[in-house]
Parts: sequence; structure tokens; C-alpha cells
Amino acid sequence: MSYTAQYVSEAIAILQGVDVASIERTVDLLVGVRERKGRLFLLGVGGGAGHASHAVCDFRKICGMEAYAPSDNVSELTARINDDGWETSYANWLRGSRLGPSDAVFVFSVGGGDAQRNVSANLVRALQYSKQVGASICGVVGRDGGFTAQVADACVLIRVPNPDTVTPHTEAFQALVWHLLASHPKLKTSEMKWESMK
Repeated sequence: MSYTAQYVSEAIAILQGVDVASIERTVDLLVGVRERKGRLFLLGVGGGAGHASHAVCDFRKICGMEAYAPSDNVSELTARINDDGWETSYANWLRGSRLGPSDAVFVFSVGGGDAQRNVSANLVRALQYSKQVGASICGVVGRDGGFTAQVADACVLIRVPNPDTVTPHTEAFQALVWHLLASHPKLKTSEMKWESMK
């Protein structure tokens, strides 16, 4: 079997194994945030940072939610990294944004963060701070979900059957899940351009 055929086969298996209930819990969590006029803060590093930026657009434009990502302001983020360190950069950004109980933090991460192995330490610290102030937590993660899955109120775990393709499949399915969320009838408040041109 070619790599391409194997990859497609894995993607089909992942999609068939998606826990629909965890997505619906995430929908309900986000609806609650919007109803209480809370804000949504999307966090990721690497590919997850790119996803966070794109998802901010979708949640703001399609779902009518106030949404932000720390990676969208490179000046502030790099100043916090330079002055305070990488590990606290997102937590301090959330602190500066006055994160509170009405708000939610949404994580895009392959491993979900691991405090013991010092992986995605800035996400771990941000989630610890989020728990401390009573903000809701959700995420779309791979592998075993790591710290995000341990502390989240709603978490979608992308179960990848091949350990050699965990990162590309997880990041691909993160995009699928957030687009599903943004287009969900409970969350969507504005029609998308092409769908409006029937």
C-alpha cells in the first residue's frame, strides 16, 4: 500500500472513531460562553497557533463570539517571552486579558501539554491559570490528550492509529472539528458567503 493510500485509510478510521458526544459537549460549552457574554481565548503553538488564528476569525464572524488568540499579537507575545519567559507567556497574556469565570480557553495541541516532560509548558501554565480563575476549558488534542484532556470541561481526542502520523492527522482533524463547531446550528449566527449564494 502506498503512503498516500495508507494515510487516506487512517483518516477514514479516525473520522469513523470521532467521539460525537465530546464535540456536542464542546458546542454546549461554547453556547454557554456566548450566552453569558464571555470571551473565547484560543491557544496553540506551532500549527496550533495557526489554527487558533483561523478559528478566532470563524468564531467571531460566523458565531458572533468575542474571540482572541495570543499568537495574533506578535509584539506582545514576544515581549512577554523575552521579559518573563516562554512558560508563562500565555498565562500572563490571559492575566493581562483579565480572564475570568465567564470566559473559556480553547486549546489546539497534538499532545495537550505535559508538565513532567516540559512539553508545551506555556499551554500547561495557561491551563493552570485558567482553572485557578474558574474559566471553562476545552480543546482538540491528539495522543492521550495530555494535560489539556486532564483538566478540560470538554475535550475532543483525535485517536490516530499510526504513531508515525500523529501530528499531521491531529492537526488536520483539529481544523475539521473547529469548522464543524463554527457551522453547528447551535453556534452559527451568520451565514457563510458561499452558503448564502444559493
